[in-house]
This record gives sequence, structure tokens and C-alpha cells, in this order.
Amino acid sequence: MGQTLSEPVTSKDSEKVENHLYSVGSSSMQGWRINMEDAHTHILSLPEDKSCAFLAVYDGHGGAKVAQHSCKHLHTRIASQPEFKQGNIETAIRKGYIEFDKEMALDEEMREDLAGTTAICVVIKDDKLYCGNVGDSRAIASINGSVEILSTDHKPNNEDERKRITAGGGWVEFNRVNGNLALSRALGDFIFKRNTDKQPEEQVVTAAPDVVVKTINENWEFILLACDGIWDVLSNEEVLKFVRTRVAQQMPPEKICEELMTRCLAPNCQMGGLGCDNMTVLNVRKIFLMEIYHHRNEVPSHK
Repeated sequence: MGQTLSEPVTSKDSEKVENHLYSVGSSSMQGWRINMEDAHTHILSLPEDKSCAFLAVYDGHGGAKVAQHSCKHLHTRIASQPEFKQGNIETAIRKGYIEFDKEMALDEEMREDLAGTTAICVVIKDDKLYCGNVGDSRAIASINGSVEILSTDHKPNNEDERKRITAGGGWVEFNRVNGNLALSRALGDFIFKRNTDKQPEEQVVTAAPDVVVKTINENWEFILLACDGIWDVLSNEEVLKFVRTRVAQQMPPEKICEELMTRCLAPNCQMGGLGCDNMTVLNVRKIFLMEIYHHRNEVPSHK
């Protein structure tokens, strides 16, 4: 747990972006932490492919440099893959993460930095959703009022993660990589990627993402991406109920993000812990799905 302030910074950096397809609200809040290390991206029409949307949350640790750099450049690296142009977006995400991480490792400024970041991205094209993830930020969707899990947290105590960590020369202690890092995949964190006998996917901490592919249809109500500052406090189901109630009330998406962060903020942080982290939330809705949702007679009764 990082150092905390005597009082939280509760001002919120919020934004809403829309086009003919999507309405996206975002908000971030420093909270109790000394510094803000989160970053996020919402691009509704990529320069490389106007029909493709890219959204991402980056939860930095050890400093904001890697998160901020990823926010500016990861989508470009993914979209520049030959596979992306061929329509194989899943492979482009996998290769894009690895190549982007390699580039940072060769950069004189970046490679000596001790910082790292989670990276969860959602690419949407032609009603196909691709969710790439390293770390413990998370994405879910609401489909007919039920949770659809779009990512899996990468924690050192997960069996498959532990096997890779130990095979790469590391260890897990107190549910942390080498007793230090609380997540087992990340961009950056190059101190954990120095085994010259191993491929990038086999390093103690790897930048290789899991990629989940889904087809979006009329039953999809919204998508939500957030850093672990949200998921440490509320379960997937609790977040879905919280957001779904407000969607039914036609609350703007950025306002929903703000209220969710306020709900998760700890009243005090004398002991550190849950609700004391930086927080970032993205709420994504497709325009025609919003219209369908608001014209339904069913309104969630939960709060």
C-alpha cells in the first residue's frame, strides 16, 4: 500500500465523448494517494481505422511514467501491426503489447524507470469486442442485467501465474512477486524481465496479454472498465447493479463514473487499504443500445 494523504483529493477529472455509435463517460480521482498514477484513453475512431474504437485504463505503480506513456502510444502500436490491417485484431493486441513493452525496454529513459502499469484495453469493431489485459484492472459488460466478465486479474498467487514466475527465476511471497509486486503481468517493471534465457511471455512479470473476444448484440447494455481501486471495494455484481440503476435513470455516463468512485472512496485511510487507491472508470454505451434500454419498461429496482 502506497503512502496516503491526510485528506483525500476528491476533485474528479471527467469527460464525455460521443459519436454516432458510442457514448463514453470517463472520470478519474487521485483520492488518498500522494500522487495520481492512473491514465486512460478513449478514442472513438482510430486514425488507422475510422470504424474502430479503442478504450483503455492504465493503473500505474512506482510512478506515473509508464502509465502515461502507454496512454499516449499503446493504441498506435496495436493498430500498426500488420494483423490489425488484416482484421486479426486479437493477434494485433497480443503482438502490440509485447512490441510496445520491448520498445520501452530499449528506451534509455524508460528502461531504468522502476515504474510499471496495468493495461486493460477494449477494441470495438463491427460489433466485435476484443479485450486485452495485463494486470488487475478489470472490464465487465452488462448483458440483460447479468455480468459478462471480459478480463481475468493477473495475481501472483494464481496457479498458472505462479508457475511462470518460479520457472522464470522468481518467487511468490505474501502474494507478491519476489515479495514486492502485487500483480504478475504489467507493462514496464523491467527489473522483473531480465532473464535472457526466457521469451517475453515467460518472464517473471510478462507484458503478454490475455485477449477475450465477444460479439456485441442488442442485449448488451453497457461496458465498464476500471482500475483495481474500484474492484477492491465492490464485486462485479455490485458494480453492475450500481451502474445499471443509474443507466435506467438516464444519468450521463461520466456522472455514473463519478458516483461510483465516490461510493468506493474510503472515509479514512489511517490504516491504508480498501478505498484508498487512485480510481479511474470508463463507462461505454452504444447509442442504439441506449435507445433500446431506455424504451424498455423494466427498470432495475436495486440500488
